[in-house]
Amino acid sequence: MKKTNAVLSGLLVLVALWCGALAAPEGAATGGKAAEQKLVEGNQRYVAASMAHPHQTAQRRADVAHGQQPFAAIFGCSDSRVPPEVIFDQGLGDLFVVRAAGHVLDTSALASLEYAVEHLGIRYIVVLGHTRCGAVESALKGGAEPGHIGTLLKALQPAVEKTKNHPGDPLDNAVKANIALAVQHLRTAAPLLDAWVKKGELTIVGACYDFDTGAVHLLP
Repeated sequence: MKKTNAVLSGLLVLVALWCGALAAPEGAATGGKAAEQKLVEGNQRYVAASMAHPHQTAQRRADVAHGQQPFAAIFGCSDSRVPPEVIFDQGLGDLFVVRAAGHVLDTSALASLEYAVEHLGIRYIVVLGHTRCGAVESALKGGAEPGHIGTLLKALQPAVEKTKNHPGDPLDNAVKANIALAVQHLRTAAPLLDAWVKKGELTIVGACYDFDTGAVHLLP
């Protein structure tokens, strides 16, 4: 009898583990390397004009109507020419996207990314900048701006200062520095994101979209 109970208990444990695996969100199951590969392949399709347009059917809309399981988060610029779902050839429920001009990281953006990691199981975040960024260019030129635009440009000044007098194109240098600063800020954002990074369970990378080619280049 004891042997039978032990067997049944073992079977129940296996069933519970199996059901838990089925219930695990896609984001939690998609590690950094796998998520990166999906984004790279999607961008390659976009560049080659051979997009698959995945997850854009009525059935997919119904599937994600009551819940989301994105496999990656994109923190990008608001520029209308850099829509993440398009340039990475993804569909409904695939990407958790947070955008702001110059991808300036404020409290709301940080909280949104924390939510993606804590509640959606995302383990891969891309800080996505782009060539010839208008916000960064305005910060380089300086001068006064109306409304809250000045606050935005002030937030971009660290990237401008970091690359001042560097060789090469000033705008390109500042764009890449702005991406790198955002990546560093997220990696060290306490108490949530930095803990996941330290455990080796969260990857945060920088990338730059090229307007001329459509290619997204991961930055070192």
